[in-house]
Amino acid sequence: MLRNNKRWIALLPLLAAACSQAPAYRPPAAPLPAKFADADKVWGEAQPAAPQVDKTWWRALGDPGLDAMEERLEKDNPSLAAILAKHRLAMAALRQSKAATMPDVESSGSLIRNRQSDDRPLRGGAQPDYYEADTVGATVSYEADLWGRVRDSVKAARANAQASADDAAALRLALQADLASTWAAMRGADLEIAILSDAVGAYQRADDVTHHRYDGGIATGIDVGRADAQLADAQAQLAQVRATRAVLAHAVATLAGIPAGEVKIDTLDHPLSVIGAPAALPAALLQRRPDIAAAERRMYAANRAIGVARAARFPQISLGGNGGFQSMAVSSLISAPNAFWALGPQVSLPIFDGGRIKARIESARADWDAAAANYRGSVLVAMREVEDGLTSMDQLAQEGAAQNRAADAAGQASKLSYELYIKGANTLLDVVTAETAELAARRRAAQVATQRVQTSIALVRALGGAA
Repeated sequence: MLRNNKRWIALLPLLAAACSQAPAYRPPAAPLPAKFADADKVWGEAQPAAPQVDKTWWRALGDPGLDAMEERLEKDNPSLAAILAKHRLAMAALRQSKAATMPDVESSGSLIRNRQSDDRPLRGGAQPDYYEADTVGATVSYEADLWGRVRDSVKAARANAQASADDAAALRLALQADLASTWAAMRGADLEIAILSDAVGAYQRADDVTHHRYDGGIATGIDVGRADAQLADAQAQLAQVRATRAVLAHAVATLAGIPAGEVKIDTLDHPLSVIGAPAALPAALLQRRPDIAAAERRMYAANRAIGVARAARFPQISLGGNGGFQSMAVSSLISAPNAFWALGPQVSLPIFDGGRIKARIESARADWDAAAANYRGSVLVAMREVEDGLTSMDQLAQEGAAQNRAADAAGQASKLSYELYIKGANTLLDVVTAETAELAARRRAAQVATQRVQTSIALVRALGGAA
């Protein structure tokens, strides 16, 4: 009989493994296109293997100052520190759920001196008034997970821990991209400051010439007014861009976890490099984006939670026992005659709960439906962000080339107009008009260059990192 019992005990893990109540995990089909709409222009075919993500992708922008700030962000950003703490919390919850798969062993002991009441019912005359009850023992309990409740709980906790790690990765990428984009905007302001500074210097020299010509009776008071107004307007624009640049520098410092007033960032008078679009297909994108990975893990956790809820309908079997020593004197406590023990299974089966278990199952299924919808929504958003990035990259490249040609043409027109004015073949109004058009064209060219850099950063974020 004992041999047969051992066989059944040996089969318990196999029976338990086969009795999970969770439904088969079938993620919903992601709405993936065969290829991206603008892939033929700036996109290439990916290899079947998942692309590797460059964790220092921002270095492709070519600015050592940004590299230093990104490193500070990793160490000092409060939002990143908070979500990493949440990940540690999820890992602790996973360890707690794993503990349920192991036996629970507790020890106890007591040294108690008692006095009996004289009128205690059924007290014998030979019983002493005072006596000791000293006990030392241990209790062991273990749940036989025949229906997979404990294992499904562990799997759900593990999936939630993995999702929390993906959440941290998604926030890290978002913060890195925000910092890089803000840095690019600050460098764009540097470009505009350089353009406006050159313009202010040129307008100042032109204003001096106009005043000199006025003193010589060549220029009119209207010319002087126009020259003064042009110079003042350029100075005002320069002051505005410098203020914007300061605000952007403060934002950079805050993202890096540095008080805004404690950082000084030198100016840079040339544009950042545009990050090239890596090669990837929609299937690879799903492997790259941490937010999509987090949504999938939460969907899996919701699937396992259905199994946990369903298992409550079946008997819960616990194997346990306790034993130890009990004596009326410490000196004779640890001895064979004073040993006690109890061993046996405990079974509990719900008979009537007012529909509580059914409601929990329905709640778990609703969580699954919500998680599946969130997963599909995450994929749709990812597809849109990539399509937006690809389209913008292509159009901004064309716009940038056209705007650079416009700025060069405006510069030539401005130079020619001024030369004609000096020779008396042109009016100052024509000069101011040409120079104003040149300044606007050069500022717009700088802005488009900044937008191209920022769009490439946004595309990196949409792809879950750069290859």
